[in-house]
Amino acid sequence: MTVTTDPRPQQLDDLVTEHANALLSYVRTLVGDHHLAEDIVQETLIRAWRHTERLFGNEGSVRGWLLTVARNLAIDWLRSAANRHESLAGPDHAERGVPDRAVPDHAEQVVATAEVTTLLRRLSTEHRTVLLHTTMAGRTALETAQILGVPVGTIKSRQHYALNVLRKARIRPER
Repeated sequence: MTVTTDPRPQQLDDLVTEHANALLSYVRTLVGDHHLAEDIVQETLIRAWRHTERLFGNEGSVRGWLLTVARNLAIDWLRSAANRHESLAGPDHAERGVPDRAVPDHAEQVVATAEVTTLLRRLSTEHRTVLLHTTMAGRTALETAQILGVPVGTIKSRQHYALNVLRKARIRPER
């Protein structure tokens, strides 16, 4: 008797590991509520679980499918909230049934942010800290060295190696 195991649990674990943060960031920008975004991401992953054959059938991008499902679920929720006359905007707009403003679809920006976060996690704490001080906070190597209490040469070296790691691990090609 041959026993076959269901590959879906491992596939779902891989989906969560690879895509959950990007999905959560994307949905949170759409609905503006962290807990609701978590619920929508959970529902998206449940649908992925139910449609693993379609998802892994090489018929397109897995992330694209997940983002589309999440977006549709978010839109459905927003529409149902509007039908229930819940306020998604300021009180004066809610009375007229007019949303405060249109929310642009910026999935690419959300995905890019999630990818940068993933890349930064590949760095050591020391390298990441130096990049955050020099690149994100706009500090000089000297200022960073004084804050961290290490020589300026160490800061320059860590910055150099961190940037090399990021360049080599870059997910998207430069345009």
